[in-house]
Amino acid sequence: MSPASHTLKLSPAGLNLTLTAGTGLQDVLFAQGIEFPCGGGGRCKGCCVKILKGHLPISAEEKNLLTAAELADGWRLACRHVITGDLELELAQWEMPILGDHSAFRFVPREGLGVAIDLGTTTIAAQLLDLRNGNVLAVGTALNAQARHGGDIMSRVDFALQGGQAELERLVREQLGRMILQLLASASAPETLVRVAVVGNTVMHHLFCGLNIAPLAGHPFEPQQPGRFQFSANDLDWNLPGNPAVEFLPCIGGFVGSDILAGVVAVDLHESKELMALMDLGTNGEVVVGNRERMLCTSTAAGPAFEGARISMGMRAATGAISEVRVQDGSLVCRVIGGGVPRGLCGSGLVDAVASGLDLKTIQPNGRMIPNGALALAGSVTLLPADVRELQLAKGAIATGLRMLTARFGANLDDIQQLHLAGAFGNYINRASAQRIGLLHLPIERIVPAGNTALHGAKRALFENAAGWDALARRIEHVALNEDTEFQDIYAGEMRFPT
Repeated sequence: MSPASHTLKLSPAGLNLTLTAGTGLQDVLFAQGIEFPCGGGGRCKGCCVKILKGHLPISAEEKNLLTAAELADGWRLACRHVITGDLELELAQWEMPILGDHSAFRFVPREGLGVAIDLGTTTIAAQLLDLRNGNVLAVGTALNAQARHGGDIMSRVDFALQGGQAELERLVREQLGRMILQLLASASAPETLVRVAVVGNTVMHHLFCGLNIAPLAGHPFEPQQPGRFQFSANDLDWNLPGNPAVEFLPCIGGFVGSDILAGVVAVDLHESKELMALMDLGTNGEVVVGNRERMLCTSTAAGPAFEGARISMGMRAATGAISEVRVQDGSLVCRVIGGGVPRGLCGSGLVDAVASGLDLKTIQPNGRMIPNGALALAGSVTLLPADVRELQLAKGAIATGLRMLTARFGANLDDIQQLHLAGAFGNYINRASAQRIGLLHLPIERIVPAGNTALHGAKRALFENAAGWDALARRIEHVALNEDTEFQDIYAGEMRFPT
């Protein structure tokens, strides 16, 4: 007897799905763009859905994480449930704009086509190029399929160590192979695909290349094989015409991967006469300081606050997220993505909210909130003391990294002529708010949103000798700041907000 079928209606997306009884909601909703930050472990509230029709029993994890009012209102954790009857659920429309790259650069023309891929922990961006003229023929973006097993790097590492590494490798290889085929189909280009260049952080590098992830899970957190890896498409079971070469570019060291190496190339830091810095404001908070004579890099345990994770009402930059907060006539004015009812707070909104709280003196330089409670933003969205603390930890780690690298270079922050902010968050953050909370201590005119430098660098790699990237990676000195005796003192100072 075949299993029963049930209808799942998803609002406001307007989707109607017919599913077999026993199908996990996590698998269904992940395909619709819903993220599972803790990997479906029932340890966070990132996958909340609201029951509009039907029934889902309350689990033990939901009793711990959700309030009685939320449970009574129909909110549940999607990762805890399977389909047992007809359902209608309300869920967020995760309209997550993934940053591409269309900036111009110098290159020597080559024959054929190339694909550049920025393999991020959360998102993937890929572009198909005509190597004769550098034109972008097709663009593809997606949520990293591995995210169903954890939204951040260390969740993936934990899953891999528990026997899931082969699954993570399979997911990402199959996904990239499909994306490349889709790019080729959409462009209908007659030329041959000859080269694929992939960049990503160290964990993505190891999971794609099939390398042992264990060294990245414990001290000194250094990869055993950080170098460039080359495959043929056939090696990866990619059925691509011409069997092109596929290269994952080299990491630099620790958690500083080839995405940062690509960023160095994208902003020409390695050729600069003046002192420059590159900063990626992600979970690891990678920082590079240097010029053509010398380059230093580090990664800082910033945590996922800038991505909206571990924030009480945090979410990614999607419909319903408060993305901007400003003070007007003594009150807070918020901008909501999509213009509808505010549902949560994304990273840029978090930085703005704390900066505004500091201006209103409802948040003190030590992070304490006055009165000791919550700061109402818009609708039901509030900022809690724990949220302020998460931002303090994140911004303190990154500011410490920049300060200490600059000091090791024998310079001070005033000597940095340009600070390039890489990635989506760096592209959208309000630089004045970043200054106000003490994340960036440079004049605004020296802070440059640099876009998707990882994808830009990967595109340049399609035209260059790969061995040159190996040499460049060796030129950059990786610094483990946590082993510096001054780290804790500087970190404690940088956690405070400027008066």
